[in-house]
Amino acid sequence: MKSQSKLVQTKLKDFRNFLYIVWKHLNLPEPTAIQYDIADYIQHSPSRAIVSAFRGVGKSWITSAYVLWRLLLNPQLNILVVSASKNRADDFSTFCLRLLEELPLLYHLSPTDKQRTSKISFDVAPALASHQPSVKSLGINSQITGSRSDLVVADDIETSGNTQTQLMRDKLSESIKEFEAVIKPNVNSKILFLGTPQCEQSILNKLQDRGYKIRYWTARYPSEKQIKSYGANLAPIINNTWTSDLVGNATDPKRFDETDLLEREASYGKLGFNMQFQLDTTLADIDRYPIKLADLIIMSCNPNDAPEKIVWASSPELRHDDLPVVGLQGDNFYRPMQTQGTWLPYQSACMSIDPSGKGRDETAYAITKILNGNIFLVASGGFNAGYTDHVLNKLTQLAKKHKVNKILIEDNFGQGMFGQLLKPFLAKQFPCTIELVRQTTNKHRRILDTLEPLISQHRLVVDLAVVKDDYELTNSLYSPETALRYQLMYQLSRLQKGSNTLLQDDRIDALQISCQHWISSLAKDDEMALKQRQEDQLDAQLERYWGVGRPNSWIRL
Repeated sequence: MKSQSKLVQTKLKDFRNFLYIVWKHLNLPEPTAIQYDIADYIQHSPSRAIVSAFRGVGKSWITSAYVLWRLLLNPQLNILVVSASKNRADDFSTFCLRLLEELPLLYHLSPTDKQRTSKISFDVAPALASHQPSVKSLGINSQITGSRSDLVVADDIETSGNTQTQLMRDKLSESIKEFEAVIKPNVNSKILFLGTPQCEQSILNKLQDRGYKIRYWTARYPSEKQIKSYGANLAPIINNTWTSDLVGNATDPKRFDETDLLEREASYGKLGFNMQFQLDTTLADIDRYPIKLADLIIMSCNPNDAPEKIVWASSPELRHDDLPVVGLQGDNFYRPMQTQGTWLPYQSACMSIDPSGKGRDETAYAITKILNGNIFLVASGGFNAGYTDHVLNKLTQLAKKHKVNKILIEDNFGQGMFGQLLKPFLAKQFPCTIELVRQTTNKHRRILDTLEPLISQHRLVVDLAVVKDDYELTNSLYSPETALRYQLMYQLSRLQKGSNTLLQDDRIDALQISCQHWISSLAKDDEMALKQRQEDQLDAQLERYWGVGRPNSWIRL
């Protein structure tokens, strides 16, 4: 015990040495330079600190070792571990408890029979009797008030599942404030956040306004522009070795080499990769996204008719506070300021379908109706079951329900196959015209060119039920980590100019096909109307010249 005490007082005063021992015990390769640097920062970080490191670097494991190291130095500490879910927090404390039992250096800390010992909370043997356990794990939505801690570890409390809407983000922000109520007023007390940004309005950014100091460890050497956005918070191990020749190279090739990073970038998409591996949310500046959800008109649509004129406004009293908004911060849904004129039957209705390709694609659809230059989106959704009879039958029922006049099917790869599969179902239930649509231009540019001017001019009216179903049904179909990117409203608000930043774009693609149909039709109608007006004017002039009963020999050229 004396030799162990001497070891603690000498080499183990540096947390990096303890981390080496833990890694060796776990039969892992020696910690990388980046992992050692994270460990050093955690040890010497200020009382309110954030470790923002790329996904997969091992920050949770490093911090688990840090918790044990702190208890090794001072067994009287009380430590609170908080994660997005209770299960994840329990996994953290369970890992710590297992190391106590397995690592010889920590044997003397293992709980005795009379002490707490569970994945929820446990004591270390030398700890004095206390209402507070040595380590306690909670989910962020648990009752945090009442705990007292020397160290609060917030481990990935931000996920894609709990940051989808502004309401969720506000709730998370309020929950975090509880940490200040439980931390002990000691000079060595610390609140430590670990995480990667999950959305453009990441809580990690807001915490800096509350006095937290953040440090970034990126997966690749950042560009000059990115370095400016990190400011003085980029880890010195990256900043001090940076050169223009290294931009884009892996910062921790022992952890993730270039091939691995390229595969992850392809999987996450540009935006997702920049957030989770480059920790860069500046690309998500609202000005970079041309389409604003606030420019939509959200109202309950009648299945048969609509007002002659709908007046848009974005006054606070018109905001739909009861709808889940997945747009960027400050974006909202608004009801119309007023409707004018009489209610008239829709001029026509169409359904557009974007058949699924391979992998994660959906068979997406959009049903729109037209009246007086306004396009009404009355149904939108997607199926992840390919070309099954169930999907074909549901699409037929939707077409029948909304009395569509035409079905538009994107046919870039199937040579009309999807339309041929759908025809028998339509023949039995709802005979309808099918038109194949072949796209040739860049997809995202095409979508933007169609939808951005339409929405910015407040010509797209969206049924209230479409917004609700878009959020609720995707969350029931997909995991919280993936549901967001399948939502039409998310796709609308995240579409960028000149870059393919959407990992999923099936629903917005279906909407574009439908809207483009009406725009083309309206343009043709305007052209025909202009031609007719010109002919009418010519007839009037001729009548004035020849009289009403003009000679039959007159030939109009």
